Amino acid sequence: MGILKKNPFGHYLFIKKWLIRIFGVLSHRRYRGFNELKIEGSEIIKNLPDNNVLFVSNHQTYFADVTAMFHVFNAALSGRVDSIKNVGYLWQPKLNIYYVAAKETMNAGFLTRMMAYAGAVSVERTWREKGKEVQREVNPDDHKNIGIALKDGWVITFPQGTTKPFKPIRKGTAHIIKQYKPVVIPIVIDGFRRSFDKKGLRIRKKGILQSFQIKEPLVIDYENESVEEIVEKLEYAIEQHPSFLKVIPREALEVMEELNKTRTWDYEGEY
Repeated sequence: MGILKKNPFGHYLFIKKWLIRIFGVLSHRRYRGFNELKIEGSEIIKNLPDNNVLFVSNHQTYFADVTAMFHVFNAALSGRVDSIKNVGYLWQPKLNIYYVAAKETMNAGFLTRMMAYAGAVSVERTWREKGKEVQREVNPDDHKNIGIALKDGWVITFPQGTTKPFKPIRKGTAHIIKQYKPVVIPIVIDGFRRSFDKKGLRIRKKGILQSFQIKEPLVIDYENESVEEIVEKLEYAIEQHPSFLKVIPREALEVMEELNKTRTWDYEGEY
């Protein structure tokens, strides 16, 4: 890889590689040390095409979620199944992994700007800005940039656009799926909002089980399924459809959030 080689967004891959290595080393013990990340389904990652893959996931923190995905994906590509043991898998990371993030968040400071360089596709929120409700049209350049990222590699998105559970899926993700026809891989995570603060930068509690489930690709009829049908399929896939509240009452979720209880796990591995 030439030292001056860039990705489609003009970012130097040499710099991006070192940022992923540095952030990866600094964050590794957050998932395998202070807390433990239980992974399921990572064998799916190894068999995916090199590009036009869209990962859709529920969202619990601004940055810890996507950081875990960089760990899991690169570990799986290096041959580790359901494990991120030994951070050496980040020495040669996959450099065409991107994640969709709010432009406002990624421009908030020096640290977030560096994290953005590591792979963010920044988009303008159409419904909120600086903590206030707004109404604006979708910026067509945002969809275009997501398409560019898909053409180049893998894209991670959180289609609810918020860390609050059971909020509606934004239709923009379904439009992107219909337009670019990516392989869609659902991911369901849990334990992150108990482990970290809302931004996912500060550890709130140690000894928490963090779960990370990768599911089989969704079967989607890109031409004939409606946006609404795809939205509903996404809600079920990432376990955020309102029907899940009948299994886990909202009141129970609120109590769990309030008490921030530690989840136990019979992990016997060695860091």
